[in-house]
Amino acid sequence: MSHSDFVVIIPVYNHEQRVAEVIRQALELEMPLFVIDDGSTDRTAEVVDSINGITVLRHETNQGKGAALLTGFIAAGQRAKWAITIDADGQHKPADALNLIRAVPPGQRPIIVGRRQGMTQENVPWTSRFGRKFSNFWVWISGGPYLHDSQSGLRLYPLPESLNLGTRARRFQFEVEIIVKARQHNLPVLETPVQVVYQQGVERVSHFHPFKDFWRNSATFSRLITSRIFKGLFRRRK
Repeated sequence: MSHSDFVVIIPVYNHEQRVAEVIRQALELEMPLFVIDDGSTDRTAEVVDSINGITVLRHETNQGKGAALLTGFIAAGQRAKWAITIDADGQHKPADALNLIRAVPPGQRPIIVGRRQGMTQENVPWTSRFGRKFSNFWVWISGGPYLHDSQSGLRLYPLPESLNLGTRARRFQFEVEIIVKARQHNLPVLETPVQVVYQQGVERVSHFHPFKDFWRNSATFSRLITSRIFKGLFRRRK
C-alpha cells in the first residue's frame, strides 16, 4: 500500500495546549492531515489555523467525537482508501500509525485498533484503566470482537466501509459501537501494539466525564445488546 492511500484525522475539542505538537508529529508521516475542530471554545482554532500543510474542518458547536470522526471520514473518503485517527491530547505517538498499516493482512480491509501498552502503570488515570476493562467486556457481550483495548483512539479505518456500518452514537461511544457494528457486518477488527504517553505531572486534557459517559456507554451497550437479542430471535424463527 502506498502512503497516498491514507489520510490522518485528528478530532479536536479544546486542546489548545497539546494539539500543535500532535499535529507537528503527525505531519512527519507525510500524509494528508485533516483536523476536525468540534466546536472548540478556547484558543484551539487560533492554534490550528497557524499551522501550514493541514486541512481544518469545523463544527460550529460541539457535536461529539464520533460526529467529528464521521466528518473526517466523509472528507477523507474523497482522497484516500484508509483513515488513521489520532487523539489530540498527546497520549499517542503519531509515528505508531505505521504499526497499524503494517498490521493489515494482505488483501484484507480490517479496522485496526492500536492496543496501548503500559496502561496498568500508576500514572495512568484510574478512569482510563477501569473504562478500558469495562468497555472490553461489554463490547464482547454486545456481539463485538474480544479486544484488549476497545477504547483506544489510535486506529486505522477502511473507507468507505466504515461509513456504511449504521452507527448511531456520536460522542465517545461511537468508537465502541463501530467495532461492534463491524463484527456484525463481517468487517474484521484486529489489534496491534502501540505506545501510550501518560507523563506524571503533565496535564492531559480529557473530555471524558466518568459518570455522564458511564451512563451514555450503558445506554449504547443496552441498545446493542437488545439489537443482538432480537436479531438472534429472528434468525431462530426463520
